Amino acid sequence: MTNSFKDKWIEYIHDLQNKICDGLSNEDGKAKFIEDLWERPEGGGGKTRVITNGNVFEKGGVNTSVVSGDVTDTMRKQLGIDGDKWFACGLSLVIHPKNPYVPTVHANWRYFELYDKDGNIIDQWFGGGSDLTPYYLFEEDVKHFHQTLKNVIDPFGSDLHKRYKKWCDEYFSNTHRNNETRGVGGVFYDHLNPTPSFDIEKLFAFQQANGNAFLQGYLPIVNKRKNTAYGEREINWQEIRRGRYVEFNLIHDRGTIFGLKTGGRTESILMSLPPRARWAYDYTPEKGTEEDKLLQICLHPKDWTTIDIDENEWARKANSC
Repeated sequence: MTNSFKDKWIEYIHDLQNKICDGLSNEDGKAKFIEDLWERPEGGGGKTRVITNGNVFEKGGVNTSVVSGDVTDTMRKQLGIDGDKWFACGLSLVIHPKNPYVPTVHANWRYFELYDKDGNIIDQWFGGGSDLTPYYLFEEDVKHFHQTLKNVIDPFGSDLHKRYKKWCDEYFSNTHRNNETRGVGGVFYDHLNPTPSFDIEKLFAFQQANGNAFLQGYLPIVNKRKNTAYGEREINWQEIRRGRYVEFNLIHDRGTIFGLKTGGRTESILMSLPPRARWAYDYTPEKGTEEDKLLQICLHPKDWTTIDIDENEWARKANSC
């Protein structure tokens, strides 16, 4: 594989970062992303872009990195890889809205290469996905998010969305809290290696389809819920659920743990954490409330694409974004 493929992927990721930041900034109408360029002494660097205190988005980041280095003993142990050198490039984002009726969203799309001592590629793969974390459940919102992903994934294989949706539900789970999922899922996949029937260019197209669908899947939900009235009760519940988000990221998320243990850039790694969170001792929402409704869904994941909603309404919303 020549460097031209890596260059093409790097160019795509930076272009996607621009498009997503522009789309989110326009939706917010007030706050703009601030860019922090950084370099990694071992090789490469990145662009961290952060938005704060907006009309809609309380805190968020859309980050890209293009990094490389030597394969260390820690990487061999933590990632189960072996080789001499590595290269990685990707985009990672987390957006925490102000209004509790607007869901938090997370996504990342990454590419990895592993080399032998002569510089030959001995392994390469894509990974990524996107998932939604609402505080209050609107089934039509969740259906729209999942259906958007299914629509772009299905052309690559009719079984892929179901497989990667299940992988997402299982991965983003707080196993220490009775397997309570972090949110309502999306898709997650890792170590997608090229094969004769699914070569590197097709994998690239698959990643592009997922990345390009992000704004279409998320912004209509934001637009629909950002002006919903809320009070102290909703804020309290939002902060409790954000606490669960923090728990997953610091206890279970492999990327966060690996980055912190291997001397990664702390500010970029912890960008995913919300600005406010709450931990209430042994808190359980009252049965039958909207808060309990969300919790039950987080304990029992379901197939959201089978729910009936007005697709024309969502198509109109998507086209207006």
